[in-house]
Amino acid sequence: MKRQGNLLVVSGPSGSGKSSLCRELLKRAPRLGLAVSHTTRKIRPGEVDGEDYCFLERAEFEKGILEGAYLEYAEVHGNFYGTPLKEVERLNARGVDVILEIDVQGGLQVREKLSDVILIFVVPPTFPILEERLRGRATDSEEVIQKRIQNALGEIAKIPRYDFLLVNDEFEDAVRDLGKIISSERKRVSHLNLEEVFSSIQIPLK
Repeated sequence: MKRQGNLLVVSGPSGSGKSSLCRELLKRAPRLGLAVSHTTRKIRPGEVDGEDYCFLERAEFEKGILEGAYLEYAEVHGNFYGTPLKEVERLNARGVDVILEIDVQGGLQVREKLSDVILIFVVPPTFPILEERLRGRATDSEEVIQKRIQNALGEIAKIPRYDFLLVNDEFEDAVRDLGKIISSERKRVSHLNLEEVFSSIQIPLK
């Protein structure tokens, strides 16, 4: 897949605040787009179809799997989640950096396909705060909460396979830190079109 911008994965356990961070940064940062994931889970109160997720029936999602419609997909907590390949390509064609807000399993799938993807892991300041956030949603049963807690332990164990660790304690600080990571990656030589750079600063090429 030929890309015009960087591809960034933001992962973290449920309750880490990764969704809020990504959406806040999208309001502030230029040349940044979010590839909205598809999911088969039920829509929650306050969510908007097409903005938070594209909510699909299971049969429709499985059809997409067979047609190769997803850059990555995974089954998490009994529901499918996946990144639509066409949406990533559409955003990259505009020359923007693309954020994929996906789970750890999906993030590592993307790394296997695209070695230069940038992986960012978001964690809360402490594990008890993570549990507190999960219970504060008041949308999940105790059984689901316990399942999310156990999954979080497994996901956190995969932090060494990521490039950056972002502690989401003070929200504003975390948003700025996420922005700094993206800004610094835009300056990485391997991600630059050096011909354009040399032309813009008027360096004569031999």
